[in-house]
Amino acid sequence: MSTAAALAMALLLDAIAGEPRWLWSRVAHPAVLMGRGVGGLDRHLNQGDARRAKGILAIALLATGAGALGLVISQLGPLAETLCAAILLAQRSLVQHVQGVGDALRLSVADGRLMVARIVSRDCRDMTQAQVARAAIESAAENQSDGVIAPAFWFLIGGLPGLLLYKVVNTADSMIGYRTARYEQFGWAAARLDDVLNLIPARLTGLAIAALSGQVPAWPAIASDARRHRSPNAGWPEAAMARALNVALAGPRSYDGQMRPLAWVNGDSRRDIGPDDIDAAVAILWRVWAATLTLVIACATLVPLL
Repeated sequence: MSTAAALAMALLLDAIAGEPRWLWSRVAHPAVLMGRGVGGLDRHLNQGDARRAKGILAIALLATGAGALGLVISQLGPLAETLCAAILLAQRSLVQHVQGVGDALRLSVADGRLMVARIVSRDCRDMTQAQVARAAIESAAENQSDGVIAPAFWFLIGGLPGLLLYKVVNTADSMIGYRTARYEQFGWAAARLDDVLNLIPARLTGLAIAALSGQVPAWPAIASDARRHRSPNAGWPEAAMARALNVALAGPRSYDGQMRPLAWVNGDSRRDIGPDDIDAAVAILWRVWAATLTLVIACATLVPLL
């Protein structure tokens, strides 16, 4: 089985099965194990002097270990590769979490706040309906890139070693890649490497969202908004999603009780958004997934060695 064929099967399996609770309530999910590895290195290395060098060592150990594990599992055959890839893709779980925010928001703003707090790190306690919906849509756009397109891209490029390497770096970035007193030096390597690994997938995700929503003519404006985003990569799918839905995203928000005056994305568009806009974002997530699957199947058919 070619890598592209294995990826197509993994995309389908993830979309159908998602992350079954009966399994992950009994054994640790690979992402959890990766998190434990990052946490262990954080506890043992993130102290004393030369923290940037220690952070580089930490990410080198994680990446090398992930790549080596991928090589070992690959020797078990295409079925093992396909199952591992399906576990590390996140289309169905992403859709379920984002749709859950929309469904909760229809009950009450308080319910929406509780659900969105599960998927974003910003302060949610005093959010309005529009802020809850905005946070959910931004998470949908960013995580379509981080959780679906980027893993698929690196699996297609580097097989299971490439996918595992990407996932462990992305996990490390989510845990230690912050500009705080504790992590600014130690997490520097994780954050920079994650930026590099997401450089192409984030732009591909933005382009796919734009193409599938008829917003390719707006690409210059999407690119301009993306470059103003605080993240070098997240801005691309978010800016494309904002244009696709004709809404304003990003903008000021609170972290740890402190309001941050972040730039708006598509700021002149509608800001009074709600659960219907979340539904529309979920529909776009599925269109991007379907287009990705179609492209991967075409690769498997036309380039059987890929």
